[in-house]
Amino acid sequence: MSASIPDKEYFRIGEVSKILDVDPYVVRFWESEFKSIKPIRTKSYQRLYRKKDLEELLIIKKLLYGDGFTISGAKKQLLKMKRGGAEHDRDDVQEKFAEIKKGLLQIRRMIS
Repeated sequence: MSASIPDKEYFRIGEVSKILDVDPYVVRFWESEFKSIKPIRTKSYQRLYRKKDLEELLIIKKLLYGDGFTISGAKKQLLKMKRGGAEHDRDDVQEKFAEIKKGLLQIRRMIS
């Protein structure tokens, strides 16, 4: 991702649109289409985006503008990316458990 995200907790929609290099109405539209983008609302109903929202918006922009996905295709791709990450994490956990089990069995043999 070419855009750098400043080290802040919250971003207003104007800042987000500048970082993404899109108009604010595009950010609002993506927010309505992609339910994973959930900005916090202030008492004056101003949107405050978290860093994770901004990271997801950067991925959405890349999928739509860079990779040429439609909105529907980008939604499917995001879901696929998230599921793939979860499967990868599960594989890592299982691998670590296998290593721990192997080590424990070696210890058991040593003390038997």
